[in-house]
Amino acid sequence: MKKLFILFALITGLNTEAQLKPNSEVTTNPTIHNIGFITLLAHYYEDGLKLNPLIATFQGNNSYNDTLPNFLSDDYNKELKNYYTSYLKKAEKFDNAQLSESEQMSKSILKWECQVNLEGLAFEQYTPIDQMWSMNLMMGQLAGGTSAQPFNTTEDYVNWSKRLEDYVVWLHSAKTKMQEGIKVKNVLPKSLIKKVLPQLASVADAKLEENLFYSPLKNFPAEFSESDKLRLIEVYKNIINNEIIPAYKELHNFMATEYLNAGRETSGIQGIPNGDAFYAHQIKLYTTTTMSADEIHEIGLKEVARISAEMEAVKKQVGFKGDLKAFFGEVRNKKELMPFTDPEQVIANFNDIHKRMMPKVNALFSKQPKTPFEVRRTEAFREASASAEYNPGSLDGTRPGIFYVPIPDVTSYNTYSDEDLFLHEAIPGHHFQISLTQENEDLPQFRKSLWYSAYGEGWALYTESLGKELGLYKDPYQYFGMLGAEMHRAVRLVVDTGLHSKGWSREKAIQYSLDNEAESEASITAEIERYMANPGQALSYKIGQLKIMELRAKAEANLGSDFDIKVFHEKVLELGCVPLALLEEQLMKWISANTKA
Repeated sequence: MKKLFILFALITGLNTEAQLKPNSEVTTNPTIHNIGFITLLAHYYEDGLKLNPLIATFQGNNSYNDTLPNFLSDDYNKELKNYYTSYLKKAEKFDNAQLSESEQMSKSILKWECQVNLEGLAFEQYTPIDQMWSMNLMMGQLAGGTSAQPFNTTEDYVNWSKRLEDYVVWLHSAKTKMQEGIKVKNVLPKSLIKKVLPQLASVADAKLEENLFYSPLKNFPAEFSESDKLRLIEVYKNIINNEIIPAYKELHNFMATEYLNAGRETSGIQGIPNGDAFYAHQIKLYTTTTMSADEIHEIGLKEVARISAEMEAVKKQVGFKGDLKAFFGEVRNKKELMPFTDPEQVIANFNDIHKRMMPKVNALFSKQPKTPFEVRRTEAFREASASAEYNPGSLDGTRPGIFYVPIPDVTSYNTYSDEDLFLHEAIPGHHFQISLTQENEDLPQFRKSLWYSAYGEGWALYTESLGKELGLYKDPYQYFGMLGAEMHRAVRLVVDTGLHSKGWSREKAIQYSLDNEAESEASITAEIERYMANPGQALSYKIGQLKIMELRAKAEANLGSDFDIKVFHEKVLELGCVPLALLEEQLMKWISANTKA
């Protein structure tokens, strides 16, 4: 889930007071109390799609499928700064006393968005490419022809060819930014650069018909005429041979030589100029709190200790005689937990988990999404470095929510955490939360598109704790998988802050993870490098989960016998994705209103 929304957080566009005119959606809705404010929100959303058309594409809006702005240009960033400043002023003109409760929430969110993005724009982007989060990986996913970019009509194919022209401009700008980064000593660590090189080479060195960007031409719709096919093949051949491949080769050669030589030996963001200030902003961005790195580090240490004790209990239950670290090795290498010989068996196992738990879902959730859902194997070009993830369905329901599972080596695929993983990435985790938000007709469009990692990932981690209530975790190894996943998120609090605020090396972070969780060294190494590439994001899961669990405990304590888990879940989910402080404010109002004197 994280990759899509982190990479393409909604970017909104500049508008003037004179342009704020009610649209048909606004004027025909009889529940609206303040047309001017709701119109402001509508334009915030609509102009955002124009400035970041990839958001529109992923939501199933095909109006901008033929364009891609250069997000790295100075002009673009100036426009964003002007936009956020302008919208912040516009929002502050509306008096809360004249707004409904929902509108007040929207105003608070809009102000938070403008403020945190203005703060973020103060930091120059010198590392636009990394091994996990960057534009080239997202464009590669779209290029496969089975993701959000549609390839159903000849117009769709032409649109993608035009978007590729703009993408080539971005690729050249990325190189320029990295060259500037070398001059100011703001570059990627060498270990991350080495992971990017094979990703670039997979496109730069591929023969035309084996090239990832040629993929849509292998799956023309049956109704296309031969002349249309030939015309499109020529267009794509020209772009791939003369623009895409040369741009990738140039970028690969630069990163393999000049950039690699300049790469950082340090692992954390402290290794760049102004790194401490940037990390403080990242913590605010991803946790939606004002917590310090030291506070988070201490919470992580306490959570690691607590979960370790629960793991010891499971170890004792299964009769393992060694210490906990030895038990990690037992779980990692236990052949009974690696039963598959075909990747389709992995997918089938997740579908079976879905089938087994669904009868219990009704007892915990009164409102469930209409958006369809499916499990797919992660595409081959990114499978080696990808983690399991969820990509949302389109707003109109025509594209399902997709749970992507990487299976680079099926014979070593370990099932011990599959039940937990399904709860987090799929149901009732990301699929429920995101789909219900998109389907919520009471929310303005801009709130359906927002992603706050502390809420979204916090919710998904919270749902992992619901496994026993959903009829899962009957196998102690599956329950250990849940503990392992929670430990993984607790360890993140320690190692992310360790890397970026306490001078930890990549190797120290890897060793700490190996000492405290059951993941393989290869998996842990990839995770640590993920934190190195995007400081702060990994903190959001545990911080969000702890807040939701705290609110549930308060509701249970105050409401007593009147507490209804279905209502609690509905109250959490009906707000859409919001900063944690706003979630707590709304839930405490609900608890107070329903607490008997």
